[in-house]
Amino acid sequence: MSKRIDVSDLDVYYGDFLAVEGVTMAIEPRQATALIGPSGCGKSTFLRTLNRMHEVIPGARVTGKALMDGQDLYGSDVDPVSVRRQIGMVFQRPNPFPTMSIADNVLAGAKLNNRRMSKGDAQDLVEQSLRGANLWNEVKERLERPGSSLSGGQQQRLCIARAIAVRPQVLLMDEPCSALDPISTLAIEDLIAELKSDYTIVIVTHNMQQAARVSDKTAFFNIAGTGKPGKLIEMDDTATMFSSPREQATEDYISGRFG
Repeated sequence: MSKRIDVSDLDVYYGDFLAVEGVTMAIEPRQATALIGPSGCGKSTFLRTLNRMHEVIPGARVTGKALMDGQDLYGSDVDPVSVRRQIGMVFQRPNPFPTMSIADNVLAGAKLNNRRMSKGDAQDLVEQSLRGANLWNEVKERLERPGSSLSGGQQQRLCIARAIAVRPQVLLMDEPCSALDPISTLAIEDLIAELKSDYTIVIVTHNMQQAARVSDKTAFFNIAGTGKPGKLIEMDDTATMFSSPREQATEDYISGRFG
């Protein structure tokens, strides 16, 4: 069951520095939402607030609201670890645990969450998750090999398998293809199209064509200058954003006139 996230008046601080200001947006379930904008405009910072990952940086905090199906993700009674279990994250560079086997990489998150599994259940979860990441047929004969033995594109799909093995409702992806070749990128894009039937997906990308291909909604972030906070400029259906955005800055960015 994928979840809807509603963000209102969200400000993100690192110490006294206001990094992202006043974001209000609705992230729909079973859709892919792309976050685009120039470097340094707060897209990745905002993405990390959705599963409270930014909090691991000392002095980082947010004000405003982020609700998942009505539950305040920052409520005083909410455990950040349980938020991260429901909202998985895939990073820019594939980061499988190098000393672990492919199978153990998939199971790492589930084991971390103290899920006791029989051997059979563990094998089923490995297969389901690798199938979910379109990787099973490529690795099923070598599950005991180290995760680091895979190609970059396969490693990134292994990280996606690891993320979905915990059975989250939301998947956050921070430029998941920026370190990959075009063929691997296409494999991840195809995978996103499949995964959104089961998950709410939010993806940060610098690739305009990718945003146009994989997302249902696109949000454009911008920054007025160095030291100023990033802001959400506009958000709409992806087709509308790429054909007739409301804001001149959006059109300039999408058409490559800046950024």
